[in-house]
Amino acid sequence: MERKVAIVTGSATGVGAATAVLLAEKGCNVIINYTKSKKEADETAEIIRKKGIEAIVCQGDVANDDDCRAMAQTAVDAWGRIDYLVNNAGKTKFNPFPNLEGLTKEDFLDIYAVNVVGAYQMVRAVEPHMRKLGKGAIVNNSSIGGVTGIGSSIAYAASKAALNMMTKSLAHVLGPEIRINSVAPGLIQTRWLKEGLQDGAYEKMLQQAQKQLPLKEVATAEDVAESLVWFLEGAKLVTGEVLIVDSGIHLGILPGYSRGDD
Repeated sequence: MERKVAIVTGSATGVGAATAVLLAEKGCNVIINYTKSKKEADETAEIIRKKGIEAIVCQGDVANDDDCRAMAQTAVDAWGRIDYLVNNAGKTKFNPFPNLEGLTKEDFLDIYAVNVVGAYQMVRAVEPHMRKLGKGAIVNNSSIGGVTGIGSSIAYAASKAALNMMTKSLAHVLGPEIRINSVAPGLIQTRWLKEGLQDGAYEKMLQQAQKQLPLKEVATAEDVAESLVWFLEGAKLVTGEVLIVDSGIHLGILPGYSRGDD
């Protein structure tokens, strides 16, 4: 049998890497994408290859349409098909919500270029190949910020809200062959969040979350990957949906995190 083929954007580290590895464990050949983290991307690809699965590392910025189309073509040239797309690449600028002067027009455009336009361009790049195959599934890694307005910055939260609505809009036109959904995680224990917060804020936030969240557990990259892959492999009658995976953050916003001023 031909192996299924998945493209995971932003998959050198964190949730993207965990998702790529999980898909490989389920038998998918995988395109590993990165913009700057070549070393980590190669390491993720090596983990996959040791499992007896093929992986190709593609450098590219999803904000660049040519890079998106090149990724899709690389998958088709190598394996003849594209079954799954995970739009995981993301960008933010950590900025306390009350600091309105901390975000410029350029910040908004740069964040939207990756989080919204990049996801759209990747969908457009894989769509004809999935249609030709007769089926396909796409999942966007969004954020609780797109649902509640919390997060690393107002620009980031707004971009994820746009991504969620775009998911619904695309669901109208991608079916019946292609399903598209989004996962909206809350806090995730990743290097990305740790590096973005000020000294000590990351650990403080984790401790606070573990005390106050209804499920008293902060997600790992692997936890989020499970939800992303479920939308690809299962949920055959679900499209245009946004699934919140946040241990209950949306039920009672954590002080500080609600305004992004940690």
